[in-house]
Amino acid sequence: MSTVTRSASASPCMALNGIIDASLFPLKSTSDVVNLFRRALTSPIEPDLTLLSIVVGYIELSLTTGEAAQAAQAAQAALGGGSDVIMGNSVPFPVVTHELIAGLYKKFQTILSVVEKPKPHRQATREIIKKVSDVIWNSLIRSSYKDRAHLQNLYSYLSGNKLDCFGVALATTAGCQLLGYRDVRLAISEDHAWVVFGQKHVESIEVTWHGKGSEDKRGQDISAGIESGSWLYLGGLAVVCERGMEVAAICVALNISLSANSDCVEVAELQQQLLWLLYDLGHLKRYPMALGLLGELEEIHRTHRSISCEQLFREAIDSARNYYHNHHVYPHIFQGNYYNRLLKYREAFAAWANAADVIRLYTYQCRDDEEIYKELLDIANELIPYVMKTESSGHSARSILRDAEVFANLLRFYDGICQWEEDSLTPILHIGWAKPLVTNITKFDYDIRSQVVIKLPEDLEAEQAAALEAKKAAAAAAAATTAAAAAEATLHLEGNNNNNNNTLAKKDEKSKSELPTTLADLTAACGEKILNPDFLLQGGGQPFADQKQQAAAEQTTSSDLSHNNNNNIKTSSSKEADKEATTTSNGGGSGSNLTHSPSTEAQMQSPSQSQHKEAKLEESSQLELASSKPAAVDDYDPFEIMLKRPVITLYSQKMKGLKDLLLAEKLNTHAISLQVTAQSVASRKVRGGGADSRQPATISATITAIASTEGGAVGGGAGAGNATSAASTDSIAPSRPKRTRRE
Repeated sequence: MSTVTRSASASPCMALNGIIDASLFPLKSTSDVVNLFRRALTSPIEPDLTLLSIVVGYIELSLTTGEAAQAAQAAQAALGGGSDVIMGNSVPFPVVTHELIAGLYKKFQTILSVVEKPKPHRQATREIIKKVSDVIWNSLIRSSYKDRAHLQNLYSYLSGNKLDCFGVALATTAGCQLLGYRDVRLAISEDHAWVVFGQKHVESIEVTWHGKGSEDKRGQDISAGIESGSWLYLGGLAVVCERGMEVAAICVALNISLSANSDCVEVAELQQQLLWLLYDLGHLKRYPMALGLLGELEEIHRTHRSISCEQLFREAIDSARNYYHNHHVYPHIFQGNYYNRLLKYREAFAAWANAADVIRLYTYQCRDDEEIYKELLDIANELIPYVMKTESSGHSARSILRDAEVFANLLRFYDGICQWEEDSLTPILHIGWAKPLVTNITKFDYDIRSQVVIKLPEDLEAEQAAALEAKKAAAAAAAATTAAAAAEATLHLEGNNNNNNNTLAKKDEKSKSELPTTLADLTAACGEKILNPDFLLQGGGQPFADQKQQAAAEQTTSSDLSHNNNNNIKTSSSKEADKEATTTSNGGGSGSNLTHSPSTEAQMQSPSQSQHKEAKLEESSQLELASSKPAAVDDYDPFEIMLKRPVITLYSQKMKGLKDLLLAEKLNTHAISLQVTAQSVASRKVRGGGADSRQPATISATITAIASTEGGAVGGGAGAGNATSAASTDSIAPSRPKRTRRE
């Protein structure tokens, strides 16, 4: 055994100068390994990533490969089952000796000796990091350029020259730390890793590959990946690790699998205890993936009394929202799958919809987003159809098929995936997605689907504009009230000074009655137009609105003197209708009442029809005037409506086109399937040709034509308004005359 001396400034664990404390070894149990990590994390000197990765890597490979893996396969074959089994290990816990760890540690130092060490207070450069990455890259076995199990630690590299893509990034970071470049940090997304460096850790560099291919990205900046909108880089909101979080990354990377269907209990227990240690020390609060993994381990075997796995899943989501602007998808998938395993399907659908709300922030990249594509495909084509099949097997009032909110979350899930597909060069929703989508939608009856209020972004903009106007009107009314109160107080003060209480009391009463009326008249006059619309359109009548009102008043006065009481009543009713119609056209009400003026309608129709029209105009104008009052705005409570009926907003072009089809009494499944699959191809042509406004109309016209031929009742009318404009130019389903049976 080699003699080891301890440096005077060394920590109880390591000194980052090649000298390892021999008193900490051997490690014979899980508790010994946990104590080693605790000393490293609580020491004033930062933890040595190389030492910790070698230790846990040796334990992992000893318990999951070789004899342990063969014994697990034999036991699995004896059970004869294909289900997931977590079993104990026939191999005893490996003893970690000082000689083994010190020898591998010295080997890593020798490999990195070709790289120059930094001068005092010198930070790493792109060239230095690239050189460290080159040294590790060139020493790998070429057949290891694939992501296989148990290749993510430094023990695998130092004992067999094998690393996966995460292992290369970890080895580069640990190598820079061992050389003395303390500003180099590991950055982790949900399926990739790279390195950041510099004083503020804003510079980035690729040090590994990603995916099935072995394309070399090393040395490149990640800005190109961020600009492409790929989920792989999380929009630049990846987890940038401190030293404690890098230790957490080592623990998260532990692979507990023995075989395809069995896991090692000892490695799972070690990983769980190490994650709890990091949780208690506060190193997981900015690491959503680690919190989600700890939640899954606690679900299998609970070890903490006060914190449940459900709480850990919520903390993972809160971490993603608070520190990364809700750009992480996996915390929501963790939660949704957890609720699904507990048969809490309503909560599961909501969590999956939240995951889709995150993925809509990105643009699908075929090669980079393969892992998250598999996760969402599994949810859409496996988990959700199984839930639907289970719930539709019996009739229960508490079934999720009788819950409109579940249907709304299902639409929100697919809307997020459709928006993820937009602007992508590769379509996502092929027929393999469309069939389960149609099947899932048909499970909900019309009375449930019709309860969902579907809105579009255009509707939200109009509502926001209306709310802003209402807020301005309320502020103006409040200002007017304040001004009136101030004037009243001033008059009272002057009355007290002049000792004229009786006279000022009369003036106060007069001002109370006149001030609000004057302000109301001024407010109403702001919305009126000066010119008369009838004079501008037809050339008749008075040019100004005031003259028209005066002429109408004089005509009414003369008719009162010459006609009997019945004619007076009829004339006054027609006058009120004209006046109300003028107010409607000047006030900017609904567009359906602004097609013709009341006088034109009266000339075109018979007297009985004109009276009926005038009555309708008067009723509609009264409703509009009543809704325009400020008091009506205060009575409107949107939260009360949202509690009664679920409200969702569809943002993707595909789901916008499905709005009418989804809420139809009779579902046209062929039209829905066509809309889901065809527009993904059409969207690429739109981006290439620059005819954004023409393509949706073409697709809507096609769906309308198919729906009408199949007799799809209301369901075939999606996009009928656009079909008329596109039929003459771009329609790919032109109308032809019907043939007789003989022809």
